[in-house]
Amino acid sequence: MKRNSKKVTIAIIYIVAITLMIGSLFYLIQYYNALHNAKKQTDLLNEVSLEENTIEAENIANENAENFTEQNTERMLKLEELQNENSDIIGWLEIEGTNINYPVLQGSDNDFYMDHDYQKKKTMVGSIFLDKDYEWEPASSNLLIYGHNIKNGTMFQNLLNYREKSYYEEHPTIRFTTAKEDVYYEIIAAFPSKVYNKSDVNVFRYYSFINAKNENEYNEFVENAKKASLYDTGRTSVYGEQLMTLSTCAYHVTDGRFAVVAKKGSVVEP
Repeated sequence: MKRNSKKVTIAIIYIVAITLMIGSLFYLIQYYNALHNAKKQTDLLNEVSLEENTIEAENIANENAENFTEQNTERMLKLEELQNENSDIIGWLEIEGTNINYPVLQGSDNDFYMDHDYQKKKTMVGSIFLDKDYEWEPASSNLLIYGHNIKNGTMFQNLLNYREKSYYEEHPTIRFTTAKEDVYYEIIAAFPSKVYNKSDVNVFRYYSFINAKNENEYNEFVENAKKASLYDTGRTSVYGEQLMTLSTCAYHVTDGRFAVVAKKGSVVEP
């Protein structure tokens, strides 16, 4: 009986070990597929081809438009093509010279694109996405955009490099393209933070600010961002200027976050 019992125990151990190995292998396959997916998203814009007559027709339409101010850039036209594939794609975000170069999505909640890509396929790295509460007409005060901090440097991991002022000096602007405009945002602050408890008082919950109810609320956000910033960028923002906040996870504390705040600047020349 003891020998049989020992055989059963060994068999169970083997089964558990094999199950764990299969589970680990499955996880690794998923993980590397997700990393490949993240890299694929950065190349997405380059894969969109535009017919010459599409560009020509768009430019003629712009010239005839009553409220026309600038011609559409090539990136704006490519974005329109991508929106035919998924209307949740609302823009394209790039910080030149970094790995941040992705489509931006906006869903009906802030959960779906945490683990789905621009094709709405399940992926561990998720997407770069705009907060669901941001309104386009009239525009809310702050484009609050989220992305995962992936260890291999994809998605929003490069935001943590803004801990160093020298990195900011090399990458002071963010390019954000929608179907209606292609503009640079000028970074005004970069700081570590965390998700605070409801009971915490006198803290800066940057992630709660999307639309200012009034000038005081807008100015308070800008002042708090500047105060929290790791260094002085020499830039600020005044009431009425469009803001953008990029947010990702950080691990300096429990529920840590890192944020970069910017204001709308110059238009990208077509």
